[in-house]
Parts: sequence; C-alpha cells; structure tokens
Amino acid sequence: MAYIIDGKKISSEIKDELKTTVGQWKEEGRSVCLAVIQVGDDPASSVYVGNKKKACAYIGIDSRSYELPEETSQEELLELIRKLNQDDTVDGILVQLPIPDHMNEKEVIHAISPEKDVDGFHPQSVGALSIGEEGFVSCTPAGIIQLLKRSGIEIEGKECVVVGRSNIVGKPMAMLLLRENGTVTVCHSRTRNLPEVCRRADILVAAIGKPRFFDDTYVKDGAVVIDVGIHRGADKKLCGDVDFDKVVGKVSAITPVPGGVGPMTIAMLMHNCVEAAKRKR
Repeated sequence: MAYIIDGKKISSEIKDELKTTVGQWKEEGRSVCLAVIQVGDDPASSVYVGNKKKACAYIGIDSRSYELPEETSQEELLELIRKLNQDDTVDGILVQLPIPDHMNEKEVIHAISPEKDVDGFHPQSVGALSIGEEGFVSCTPAGIIQLLKRSGIEIEGKECVVVGRSNIVGKPMAMLLLRENGTVTVCHSRTRNLPEVCRRADILVAAIGKPRFFDDTYVKDGAVVIDVGIHRGADKKLCGDVDFDKVVGKVSAITPVPGGVGPMTIAMLMHNCVEAAKRKR
C-alpha cells in the first residue's frame, strides 16, 4: 500500500517551528511583518488571502492587508509597492495573483524589492536559484522539497520527471531537484511519448493543470508521485492532475488532493517571510 504523504501534518510542523522562532524574537523586541496586496475581489484569491492571514496570526507574524478595488490603476499599485519597499517595518511583500487585465503582471512583480520578494517570483530570486546563490524560492516547489525530505524520500541520484514548465512551479521545481542532486527531465505540451518518459521517473511531479490526467499508465511500480494540481471535478469533489484511485495501488508514495501540496505553499510563504526578517537583521 502506498505511503500517503500528509501535507497538512508536515505544514503544521513547519508552522510550529516558525511560531517558536517568532515567539523568541518577540521576547527580544523583534517582529516580523508581511504585507499582502489584493486587487479586486476574485473569490479564490480572497480565500487564499484569508488563509495567509490565519497562518500569520497562528505564527505571530504581523499581517498587513491592502484590499484595493478592481479599478485601481497600475501606477497606484506600483506606488503602494514603492512605499512598502521603503518601509523598514515590512519584511515581506506579496501581490496576490491574478491581478486585473489592465495591469502588467511582469512590471508589478519586478517592482517588489528582491529582499522582500517572499513569493520568489522576482527575476533576481529566480536567477539566484539557477546559479545556486541565496534568494527566495517559489513557495510551492520549496514545499514539495520539504514534503520529500520530511517523508524520508531520497532525491539524490533519483530519476526525477517534472511535467509542466511554468515559471511558478515547473521550472523552479526542476532547479530545486537538480540542487538536491536528482537527475531531472522536464516535460511539457510538446513532449513526445509522454507516458513512456513519465514511467522512467522514480519521482514524478505532475503540474499541468488537467484534472485526473495521469493514470497508472504514466507511473512505474514503486514511483513517488507528487500531485500539484487542484480542480473541482464533475462530481463536485476536489481532485488533482493525477487519477489518485488508479495510481495509488502502483506507487510507493503519493500526495493526496486536497491535503498534499496545497498546505505546503502557505507554510513556505511563512518560512520565506521569517527568512526575510532574519536576513534583514
């Protein structure tokens, strides 16, 4: 029977560790502050922002929330980011994506100071990761590495296949696995013989945004499967990119949806925020 990797449990462990650190700092008169900017009232974004506030409250991180109307201009948003960049009491800045269509996402991300880029999306952060220097790592891939390590799953020397090449998950995931001495293949929509390539994987990371796309023909016996997708199926139940029921009997370990990768994203955001405060001081 496959080992079910419990993202809720591991994310709770990380948050408890951060809570201890932040509590000790508070006794010394030091604080940690995260500023979260949301433009518009996208329902999914509002849920994510609410979860981030809850995590901050639990750990003891000061949370500043800027909820801007949909019609806010890009210049107004950039001006707010500039003020937060210059505010020494703010350690991390996060602009909740997506932003409205009249704004340029790339320009907004570039405006955040790399020292406060706790999402790990700034080109300087991405460049630091690619050459092995210190910088913030995109939260979902960083969380996946923690899931593997804290579940006792060895990465070094393993054949790792990442399906998806997004800037937020696929590309940084590949670089992190390389950093852990995995042998990495990145697949995408133009990859030929995708099932065959996936069946080589000791560790398969599925991140393409298609519900239940990966069935048992995509995995070899004993593989570890990390499912990054989250969707609501026709039956109204949450599911991932992996057809869990078809795959679970064949693999050695797998992340469920929900309760696998999802909780780790916020835990690693909190980790990055505490790390930003540590570097600043």
